[in-house]
Parts: sequence; structure tokens; C-alpha cells
Amino acid sequence: MQEAGSYTMQDRLRELQTLLNTEIPITRHFNLTVGAYDERILRLDAPLAENVNHAGTAFGGSLSALLTLAGWSMTWFMLQEYNLTGEIIIQDSNCRYLAPVKKDFSAYCYRPSNEQLGRFEKMLRTHKKGRLELKAEILEGDTLAVSFVGRYVVRLA
Repeated sequence: MQEAGSYTMQDRLRELQTLLNTEIPITRHFNLTVGAYDERILRLDAPLAENVNHAGTAFGGSLSALLTLAGWSMTWFMLQEYNLTGEIIIQDSNCRYLAPVKKDFSAYCYRPSNEQLGRFEKMLRTHKKGRLELKAEILEGDTLAVSFVGRYVVRLA
């Protein structure tokens, strides 16, 4: 039996899906779904059909958006862990398109090191703002198709 006020990971995933659909409407247009989070890797999924370009491969803007949102979502999960709320903003990012994506795709965002997270939490609690650099990628089979590095800024509410 679940205690009032406690959340399972499935509850958090549903909450994130609702938040993305409500606060970032483009997620509905390219049919983004929150796939999974195991506290090491966050996965967001999107179908090729809603994100296809003239060449029959995934549109670069959709790939970039999914990766950006994966980093935003990982940052959201970090705030949940710290029991904090704040505004998450992408400060800068870099995408490298290495291979075409020809089927439904997923963005995988990797949890930062404990050292990086410790600095991030300290900045948030001390200065009410912090920065977090995240890495994410999209694979086509076993091939790295798109790599992403993004810096996110959080200002606490």
C-alpha cells in the first residue's frame, strides 16, 4: 500500500508526461512519450511518422528537440530528488548529427556524476540558482546517430 504523499517511479513518469504535454505543447505535435527512467538513464521516445523529413528520415529539428527535452527532463528529475521546484532553461547546446535516423527513435540522457550533482545542489541551495551540463544521444540500432551536450540553468521558485 502506497503512503499518501509518496510517489512511485511510474507516478513520476506520468507526472513528467503531463507536464511536458501541458507546459511544452510541441511535445504533443511530435508525439513524445516519456519512456523510462532508472535513476541512471532517462529515455524519451518519438515515432518517425510524426517526425519524418523529405528524405524519409527523422527531421533534424525533432531529433534536437527530443534531446533538449531529455536534458530538461533529467534536470526536472534532479529537482524532484532534492525536493525543490524551479524554472529550467536551456542555456546552450551542441548537437552532432552522425548518421540518419530511419525508424522510431529514443533520446537517452545520462545522469551526471555524483560530484557534478553535488556542486549543482550546493549552488541551488546556496544561491537559488545552478547550472547542470548533460549528455544525451540517439542511436540507430547500435550506431550513434546524434550526440548532444546541453547546459541547463535552474532558478528556484
